[in-house]
Amino acid sequence: MAKVISLCGLICTGKTTYAQKLRKEIKAALLSVDEITLTLFHDDVGEMHDTYVERAEKYIYAKAVELAEVGINSVLDIGLWTRVERDEIRAYFEEKGIDFEIHYLTVPSEEWHRRIEKRNADITAGKCRAYYVDSGLAEKCLGLFEPPQADEDIYNVCDN
Repeated sequence: MAKVISLCGLICTGKTTYAQKLRKEIKAALLSVDEITLTLFHDDVGEMHDTYVERAEKYIYAKAVELAEVGINSVLDIGLWTRVERDEIRAYFEEKGIDFEIHYLTVPSEEWHRRIEKRNADITAGKCRAYYVDSGLAEKCLGLFEPPQADEDIYNVCDN
């Protein structure tokens, strides 16, 4: 059976770039929550954002199972910001007998802020389609994110 790899990390830590690279390396389907929500709702989701993300994640998990059952690897471009989320997704795929890994991406604080500025500039210039990260969203992310602990069996990816 095929493998499913999920990404973990704050916004602007290189998850999507890494996912694209990994997709090619292991010949995998790339399943992205942001791609789904931006395609369907653009950036006008407002208060429904968390609900739509949750629905997209459930869809992606089910699709990754379907793909694995027919021998296709998947890379899940999601954040997995909390220990509970990481434990739940690991249990979900283990219960189905699917080989599963979590890859954690992180960058130093200065680089993270630089990447946010670059992303926002690219969005404003129409160079990319992503969520604009204002100071409120950045603070929310930092407040919600729980870095993985040593006992979580996660691959740390630093060269992104």
